[in-house]
Amino acid sequence: MRRRLLAAAVAVVGVGAAVVFTNFASAAEGDQVVTATIEVTGVFDGAGQRFVGGGDLGNGGQDEGQDPLFDLAAGATLQNVVIGSPAADGVHCAGSCTLSNVKWEDVGEDAATFRGTNATVVIDGGSASSADDKVFQDNRGAGGSVTIRNFAVADFGKLYRSCGNCSTQAARTTTISNVTATAPGGTLAGINVNLGDKVTLSGVTLVGDDISLCDLFEGNDTGDEPTKIGEGPDGTSCIATGVTGP
Repeated sequence: MRRRLLAAAVAVVGVGAAVVFTNFASAAEGDQVVTATIEVTGVFDGAGQRFVGGGDLGNGGQDEGQDPLFDLAAGATLQNVVIGSPAADGVHCAGSCTLSNVKWEDVGEDAATFRGTNATVVIDGGSASSADDKVFQDNRGAGGSVTIRNFAVADFGKLYRSCGNCSTQAARTTTISNVTATAPGGTLAGINVNLGDKVTLSGVTLVGDDISLCDLFEGNDTGDEPTKIGEGPDGTSCIATGVTGP
């Protein structure tokens, strides 16, 4: 059962705890182990503390269907949080949400997953590293938008992915601006052109080779693996300006 009280969900780790992080390891104000999902309504300010999965949230795997460390109700804000390893399924947003200065040191299944209709999601500041697959997974229904700005990502598969095979699909709109992406990396955005997705990229800095700006897919609602049908800006579904790097 998920607990609504932070005190019941979080245990403080001693200063001498041995936790190893890579790449975007951040100075933190203290470490806390999350053994049950933290339910957030309103604003949760982590004050720069590091949150690490423990118990059922601590296996560190990539299995689908894991619970998140933080579950945000519609309209909630998560800010000034460092998410360490293991990170379980990171953050879930039930609807509109804001993630401000959230840093994922070692992405678990996904860094954050978005749901709901007419949901407006804003990721402002922060960073993510070591994502085997996706950083931000967009499962929203119709309406709303996702904005990713002032963000840094390294060692990743996809920074953003519009769900390619959800049972309920919709045209999803995304803006990615002032983002620095460091190789190794796959693509900044995976979108479904046949479903009307649109991503606009601006002020993007690529560090290292072989990072795609966007991958174009044919999405479906059957659960089948979506088919990649193209790559790069096409001027309609994927628009990019002010990109620097290789």
